[in-house]
Amino acid sequence: MKKEFVVIGLGRFGGSIVRELIEQDADVMAIDKDSERVDEFATIATQAIVADTTDEAVLKSLGIRNFEHVIVAIGENIQASILTTLMLKDIGVKEITVKAQNDYHAKVLSKIGADHVVHPERDMGIRIAHNMLSNNVLDYLELSDEHSIMEIRANEKLSGYTLIQLDIRAKYGINIVAIKRGGDIIVSPQADMEIQLEDILIIIGSDADINRFEKKVLN
Repeated sequence: MKKEFVVIGLGRFGGSIVRELIEQDADVMAIDKDSERVDEFATIATQAIVADTTDEAVLKSLGIRNFEHVIVAIGENIQASILTTLMLKDIGVKEITVKAQNDYHAKVLSKIGADHVVHPERDMGIRIAHNMLSNNVLDYLELSDEHSIMEIRANEKLSGYTLIQLDIRAKYGINIVAIKRGGDIIVSPQADMEIQLEDILIIIGSDADINRFEKKVLN
């Protein structure tokens, strides 16, 4: 089944999360008070809705409590961010990630029950989307517009096989450049090296190839 998300706030940060989640084949309800922003995502998101999320009746009417993860990406309006988070907790949303404007805002969000508080830099939305889609993705760093490095935890689909058996480079066009095992880092691992469960693999490749690998192996 597809993972289901709600993104509230469609500015640069929230918009980048919506685009990346959709790219990763998730279902996304995109919400903003600004109708122009909502129109921009009408053909991108699964649903795009104009709504004021500080109104509890509106949140309930949208069925948001049925979604597994809600991302509050409201921009400069700290009060709206806090009120929305409070109401999401009150209606029983399982997991809430909230964008913080500053350290004080972050402290308040943590106190009222936000599960994850993020301080996004430019384009951080892409990294966060990858982390939410797979528990095995530990970090994601863009090298350019088309290439990235990803740090992943080896799962059952990878463990017990050697690199040559997995043949990841031929199948997906990506390279495992290092393996972290315990306190050791193995750079340029040999083809006959067997991957162990919980090994941390550092892979590099084009975004398109990494996305294919992620969908087939990690999700």
